[in-house]
Amino acid sequence: MRIIGIDPGYAIVGYGVVDYGGNRFSTVEYGAVTTQAGTDFPLRLQEIYAGVEEILRRTGPQAMAVEQLFFTNNKTTGIAVAEARGVILLAASRQGIPVFEYTPVQVKQAVVGYGRAVKSQVQEMTKRLLGLPRIPKPDDTADALAIAICHAHCGGSDLSRRIRQGSI
Repeated sequence: MRIIGIDPGYAIVGYGVVDYGGNRFSTVEYGAVTTQAGTDFPLRLQEIYAGVEEILRRTGPQAMAVEQLFFTNNKTTGIAVAEARGVILLAASRQGIPVFEYTPVQVKQAVVGYGRAVKSQVQEMTKRLLGLPRIPKPDDTADALAIAICHAHCGGSDLSRRIRQGSI
């Protein structure tokens, strides 16, 4: 199965595409879609949509895994990220790619085995699981690869479906 992981943002959208089968990973590609600060926000959203759409066409994933958003301190920034996330989901929907959402705790649990792991632990384990020579940069890219790994590990399980549906 080919999975694209997405770490949504409006300045940097990290992405990572992996193939997973027989308990083995193969990295297809990873990187980031970036937008310039100071650009009108609707144009930034258009750049994100176009960039993600092109990546989806080029790599042909069978599933998209996206990190769920949690608002903490800055709600204005959170709303902008949510809008960027919306155009990302639209790009997947228009290409018929199913979308799966995971919380940061679920990603940490799936990648490291501990839901309260620190960022450096998740990045190191992502590097190891994918056999990469170094931790991908920017951090958003490493996070996107971790989200793809999370979906590979638990996306098809009955437990995962029940968690996403809110029955657990």
